[in-house]
Amino acid sequence: MTLVIGTDEAGYGPNLGPLTVAATAWRVDAAPAAAGRVLAAAVGAGVRPDARGVLWDDSKRVHRDTGPAAVEPGALVAVALAAGRCPRSWVELAAAVDGLDPAAPGELAALDLPRASDAPAVAAAAERTRRGLAAHGVELAAVRCRAIHPAEFNRRLAGGGNKADLLSATTLDLAAGLAAGSGGRPTLVWCDRHGGRKRYAGVVARHFESPIVRVVAETAELSAYELDGRDCRLEFAVGGESRLPVAVASMVAKYVRELAMLAFNDGWCRRVPGLRPTAGYPLDARRWRREVEATPAAGPVDWEAVWRRA
Repeated sequence: MTLVIGTDEAGYGPNLGPLTVAATAWRVDAAPAAAGRVLAAAVGAGVRPDARGVLWDDSKRVHRDTGPAAVEPGALVAVALAAGRCPRSWVELAAAVDGLDPAAPGELAALDLPRASDAPAVAAAAERTRRGLAAHGVELAAVRCRAIHPAEFNRRLAGGGNKADLLSATTLDLAAGLAAGSGGRPTLVWCDRHGGRKRYAGVVARHFESPIVRVVAETAELSAYELDGRDCRLEFAVGGESRLPVAVASMVAKYVRELAMLAFNDGWCRRVPGLRPTAGYPLDARRWRREVEATPAAGPVDWEAVWRRA
């Protein structure tokens, strides 16, 4: 049995809304060398409980092809598999992924879920997926997510480092927490590469509390490490979203950020009549900020709590 952990983020580049990081943990009835093949076989054999066949995929592809609502079924199926039920509110989602603030900023705490899906259909899809995965010796054991809103984001950057350091620290905190529950099983940690960063040995050593981290590879495509005295290998790969555990983490992270931006826009559009919603990415975020600053109805704005530094 191998524990496979996949991680990914959403919202690394925007000025508005949170940076969200998610991790998924999978029990795979295979040795580490075969775990990737088993996971790929499970998906290839039909573990796709959505008629479009894209329930689980890298969130960037799903979002580009079918719009923001497309990530909801896949994200909620994953959470339902790990938590045992489909969350019906932000508060229940926060409890299920054990890393979100149930009393989050803006209108988030009042959100009901699902937004665009049918809860019984999500539950049925989760059960079909559970059976399909089990037939291949695979179980989705846990989903975790962390949302770093602008006030915290800016505060942590002011304390030193940059947003790549913040992403790596948050990612490895989630991964280390899940790996601690491995029960001594071999563990694989798969991460999408963090920006252009190629060297991770130091940050891996800190967050996994390992005095010795062996560098296996540090190339343009892959950075890989093994922990001294533990059967644990970590990989940071370009295109890591092609692996199922990373792709599902990508969708959960994107879904949480989409909910945050929905609440953000709802709140600000009520505060400033006629204000156009934004996804928070730099060009449109600057447009949004100009509109807010030009509108007396906006009142005083604490930009440190709203606008993320680069």
